[in-house]
Amino acid sequence: MSEVDILGQIANLKEIDYNNTLMVVGIIELLIEKGVISKSELVKKVNTLDKFADLEINNII
Repeated sequence: MSEVDILGQIANLKEIDYNNTLMVVGIIELLIEKGVISKSELVKKVNTLDKFADLEINNII
């Protein structure tokens, strides 16, 4: 695989990541606007998931 191919794949991944991020942010904003979740609930869940991810990584290492 050439360097050009690798750079092209990285560019595609960046575009996919950007689009996925936009979708997630859009969904979150709609859920908050419609009163389905609150910002504080979201922050609490994100912090919980982050701690869980740290625990999983530490168990692997």
